[in-house]
Amino acid sequence: MIDELITKMVEAGVHFGHQTRKWHPNMKKYILAQKNGIHIIDLEQTEKCLDDASKFLADLAAKNRKILFVGCKRQAQDAVREAAEATGQYYVNFRWLGGMLTNMSTIKKSITRLDYLENLASQPEYKSMSKKELAALSREREKLLRNLCGIRNMGGLPDAIVAIGADHEDIAIREAHILGIPVVVLTDTNGDPDSVEYPIPGNDDAVRSIRLILSVLVEAINKARPITD
Repeated sequence: MIDELITKMVEAGVHFGHQTRKWHPNMKKYILAQKNGIHIIDLEQTEKCLDDASKFLADLAAKNRKILFVGCKRQAQDAVREAAEATGQYYVNFRWLGGMLTNMSTIKKSITRLDYLENLASQPEYKSMSKKELAALSREREKLLRNLCGIRNMGGLPDAIVAIGADHEDIAIREAHILGIPVVVLTDTNGDPDSVEYPIPGNDDAVRSIRLILSVLVEAINKARPITD
């Protein structure tokens, strides 16, 4: 199984890191070599870290805990949403709003506002609004929906975060640490693996790499989820 997974990771380009001049020194222990100015990640270590992260998330899933998937870079957006939907979990894939975790009360107000805007046509004031007002409210609704659709039903803080890119999602990771929420992160060679509890060294810029890593985590979560009627 390990050899099969490593073969899939090679095919997906998980082993390709960033240019050697852009590396983070704390990634040294996960780097196998360098080729043509690019760091090559040790996939045996990636497999071990992925296994550790999978076991951690499976344990949470078995207890019906909440997992928040985060990936706002273009290459990760679709994969993150699909992973969350496939596991019945939550996601942020457009933009991380500062305070999404540490200022949850404000986020809840925004979700309430979104609910209002989505049901605007049934409100008594709707008929008295001008086309200009309705157009502005429609734009506001679309913006809120992009930012909040993946967490509107989360109902509180998550028990863990799965993020794509330690450098790109640094604000989310910092907020999680403030609140003591453990973090699983696909970490490229320019990120700091020591800043998270469960780093998974690998290419966080390639769509195939992101999808493969998430597919392993999704499988672990779904296998551990309690069977419901």
